[in-house]
Amino acid sequence: MDLFEHSRQEQIRREAPLAARMRPRTLDEFIGQEQIIGEGRLLRRAIISDRLFSSIIFWGPPGVGKTTLAAVIAQTTQARFETLNAVLDGVADLRKLVQAATERRAMYGTRTILMVDEIHRWNKAQQDGLLPVVEDGTVTLIGATTENPFFSIIGPLLSRSRLFRFETLTVPQITEMLRRALADPERGYGQRAVQADEDALAHLADLADGDVRTALNALELAVESTPPDADGVCRVTLAVAEESIQRRAMQYDKSGDEHYNTISAFIKSIRGTDPDAALYYLAKMVAAGEDPRFIFRRLLIAAAEDVGLASPMAIVVVLACAQAFEWVGMPEGQFHLAEATLYLATSAKSNSTGAYWEALRYLEEHGYEPPPLYLRDKNTLLKGEAASGPAYQYPHDYPGGWVAQRYLPDGVPGGWYRPRGYGYEQRIVEFLSKHQEKK
Repeated sequence: MDLFEHSRQEQIRREAPLAARMRPRTLDEFIGQEQIIGEGRLLRRAIISDRLFSSIIFWGPPGVGKTTLAAVIAQTTQARFETLNAVLDGVADLRKLVQAATERRAMYGTRTILMVDEIHRWNKAQQDGLLPVVEDGTVTLIGATTENPFFSIIGPLLSRSRLFRFETLTVPQITEMLRRALADPERGYGQRAVQADEDALAHLADLADGDVRTALNALELAVESTPPDADGVCRVTLAVAEESIQRRAMQYDKSGDEHYNTISAFIKSIRGTDPDAALYYLAKMVAAGEDPRFIFRRLLIAAAEDVGLASPMAIVVVLACAQAFEWVGMPEGQFHLAEATLYLATSAKSNSTGAYWEALRYLEEHGYEPPPLYLRDKNTLLKGEAASGPAYQYPHDYPGGWVAQRYLPDGVPGGWYRPRGYGYEQRIVEFLSKHQEKK
């Protein structure tokens, strides 16, 4: 690197956003993830001793330190450290890097550590390209992903790697990082007269929702947009902090883990008859921009699966709310989302419609048996077949519109539908019990 290139790199570093400048450079500067790199932990020992030979996958939400820890490893290791971004780089870039790593290993015995950011964005064929060099040790992989690796990373690659899950940072941890940024004279605001109130820092840390990058970006906006007072001091008050980050940065990706976790908690809260919890998760999804039609689809499923015949009007109410939403739209359509949610959450519950799956499983295991002759279409019977067995008895010709006769094929036991006796199903239990007594 010549003098001009060095000068340009220094300028880029100085002009980088605060979050990039404050990225920890050593393990001692790293905040959070004690379960992974705390004192005595396996990964910490491997990094310090430069004995990172096994490929690893970092999994966690944005802004919790996955890329930062990879950068710390790059600063610590004697191996050649290379990076690829799965959004920007493809198979051709990987092939070129692997060829260089192979030659370096053969000529100098130098190991190569490859960091692949957003690795879940590579398709199966691209991920397959890593297998041979990971298998023979030419490359030690560090993959970073915000998606569940059990769904987004191919099994063979996952089985050759150690998985480390990163947790969301706490408010105190983010607050500590903000204080460091204010005090650091080289990368932060230590050489400037900046004072930040504690409640302002707490507000930034709280609304960042576990993402330290969001908090640092908001602090940078607050400092750079606030003129100094008469004493030449830039004061970051709670009011300034509230302007800098006006809305909570929710960790939510419509195709990621939080999407599935939130909808799962939403449906389970409805099933568990907890209207407050159901509204909480509903509000989370709506505030994060989830498609209301997706929510209504899940509510329609719950109306049949979890409420069922305990409240037969449930599916009618949810469908009516869904149709009303199509007419009204947002934001007033939130009333219809809330009404459908509350109706299901406060309804009697029964999963007896699951009897269908028991009947289907019986068919798959035992095969299909044709119905008794007297239940079949007369036009399908051969001459003389109709007279060879009992005749069909028309229920409406009998008192109560019911007559005892077998409807299942011979040898098929039935017994799949078992009403739970909750809500309207109590009437079904009584109704069926009367007929059972007449048999």
